[in-house]
Amino acid sequence: MKIEQMNNNKVFLSGTVESEPKFSHETFGEAFYEITLLVPRLSNHLDRVPVTVSEKLLAGDKFSLGKYVCIKGQFRSYNKLEDGKSKLMLTVFVRELCDFEEDMNPNVIEITGYICKEPTYRTTPFNREICDVLIAVNRAYNKSDYLPCIAWGRNAKYVSELAVGTKVNIVGRIQSREYQKHLENGEVITKIAYEVSVNKVMEEFSSEDGVLMEVNDDEA
Repeated sequence: MKIEQMNNNKVFLSGTVESEPKFSHETFGEAFYEITLLVPRLSNHLDRVPVTVSEKLLAGDKFSLGKYVCIKGQFRSYNKLEDGKSKLMLTVFVRELCDFEEDMNPNVIEITGYICKEPTYRTTPFNREICDVLIAVNRAYNKSDYLPCIAWGRNAKYVSELAVGTKVNIVGRIQSREYQKHLENGEVITKIAYEVSVNKVMEEFSSEDGVLMEVNDDEA
């Protein structure tokens, strides 16, 4: 993988293993497993973040239930067929385990990619600005990860005015959010959505311009 493709999608997480490893898939004879990690926020709320781990990193009790782990990797997406419909799935692909640092933010993501869908801007009943934006991040072998992001306050207004195709650098955290889904039979089920909560966003211009436009929002 090229250095650029390594640097345009970087995740650091530290948290507690909430679930036993569950087989996901196999690639070139190497098995991968899914685990849920409980990652604390400063507000003491816990985000439930799905991670994908190679069998090579599962050796021993490194990812045993209740274990506190620190990982580095990439936030990735893939399509899964559910009820005849294609659904965008998100997971943190673990590249390596790292040492715990007490003063380190337990949830940091930095991505560089392109706005691939018209941003959706709205305000809450309390007049707080929010903008949803989908970012395409290049990966090796001509693949891309499509990562939903949510911006708040000044970031929301700024992002809402950017055109599809704009290259941006985003720093934030991965968050989980529960929502209610109403089924055709009238049943209501609780599901979890995952997205990048934007703390800082920078528009990247061509090398000719040689500048970055940065908006930093402490509200996020």
